[in-house]
Amino acid sequence: MLAYTARRLLLIIPTLLGIMVVNFVIVQLAPGGPIEQIIAQLQGTAVDATARIGGSATGDLQGRALQGQMSGDSTVSHYRGARGLDPQFIKQLEQEFGFDKPLPERFLLMMEHYVQFDFGKSYFRDQKVVDLVLEKLPVSISLGLWTTLLIYLVSIPLGIRKAIQDGSRFDIWTSAVVIVGYAIPGFLFAVLLIVLFAGGGYLSWFPLRGLVSDDWATLPWWQQGLDYFWHLALPVTALLVGGFASLTMLTKNSFLEEINKQYVVTARAKGLTESRVLYGHVFRNAMLIVIAGFPSAFIHLLFTSNLLIEVIFSLDGLGLQGYEAAITRDYPLMFGTLFFFTLLGLVMNLIGDLMYVAVDPRIDFEARQS
Repeated sequence: MLAYTARRLLLIIPTLLGIMVVNFVIVQLAPGGPIEQIIAQLQGTAVDATARIGGSATGDLQGRALQGQMSGDSTVSHYRGARGLDPQFIKQLEQEFGFDKPLPERFLLMMEHYVQFDFGKSYFRDQKVVDLVLEKLPVSISLGLWTTLLIYLVSIPLGIRKAIQDGSRFDIWTSAVVIVGYAIPGFLFAVLLIVLFAGGGYLSWFPLRGLVSDDWATLPWWQQGLDYFWHLALPVTALLVGGFASLTMLTKNSFLEEINKQYVVTARAKGLTESRVLYGHVFRNAMLIVIAGFPSAFIHLLFTSNLLIEVIFSLDGLGLQGYEAAITRDYPLMFGTLFFFTLLGLVMNLIGDLMYVAVDPRIDFEARQS
């Protein structure tokens, strides 16, 4: 198993490199960029997400641009909207952002820093990328972790019971409920929850914004916990609606497949109780794919932190930050988070494979490869 693990770890390197190359090329070929964003800010045509360029930095940029307009230099710039700006000012911006270097050199320089986990600073927020990610991470981890745990805690027992009572009235109506829930978009259900329970017209039982209250730090530890879960109740519920279907049906089908196998018939013929048959023999085999998939399921929810859910409940997490970084072409924030979470995802996939062996030691990946 050590040899298999070592091979998988080595395979992470070309996989990560390939993902970074593809995304780097696509982003560079896309229209617009950081310099165009600054030009739009100076011209007053920037979208709202670019308004983070502020304070003295904006004043300095506008001052340099004004000098270019007064100089009367009519050299044409290849940036759209740069007409009337000093070409020397544009050249200085290129040097500051590193765009005066060829594309391959910029990529290699970026990767050289990334392998040292130096992700640089955001173009428009004047903060390190690592600090920005750590600042938003609690929101995304909270949503992803509790949603994943609740989905597993509900879907596994429900799927087992549906398999035991396959074709019964309970199986039919629970399937209908699960499918209807899967068909409802999470953001639409979030709006319904706000209308019903967050002061949208009926009850005001839950808060509408933030992960904790403003006075959270002054509360006793047990009230801090209650306040935290009080704020998470509605957004996690909105994310849960569509999460039960796939895992519930996967659990049910896995159990049905195992229940019909010969070893189950033999165990029952030996006089074992039904619970002993189900949880002593069937459970380990049926739950193999379900339990081992927990790491990747959590990472999936963490990566795909629902942007609309964050916006609706005013939760400033990685989803919203990633969207703003894409809009503003904040390359350090975009590529830094992409590198880190892609690496994390590849490692968690490896952990998921190792969990297969932990759940069922009969699995041997090395024997399969040989």
